[in-house]
Amino acid sequence: MAAAMFGNMVKAVVDIEREVLAVDGELHADLESLLIEDGSKPQDLWGINLYPELRGDDFVEFDSMINVRPSRENRSRGVEDPRTRERIIHIVAERISR
Repeated sequence: MAAAMFGNMVKAVVDIEREVLAVDGELHADLESLLIEDGSKPQDLWGINLYPELRGDDFVEFDSMINVRPSRENRSRGVEDPRTRERIIHIVAERISR
């Protein structure tokens, strides 16, 4: 997937309540829309980038415009809440075999 779209990275959006993710879109917003159409709530969705060739903490990057949510106290493209980041990492590890 990575080679086809961005070379070394795959975009993904994680629903931290339903524990599902959408993977391999051109934009995080496209994947967000797909999950919302499938029943996800926007406040539960977080954008990430996956780097299949990397291991450990470098595999998941928390960087997406959909993450900018001042109303949820997330003022950056990252995921500022450590518990939310941990949930995302857990869901990714459960859903993606490497």
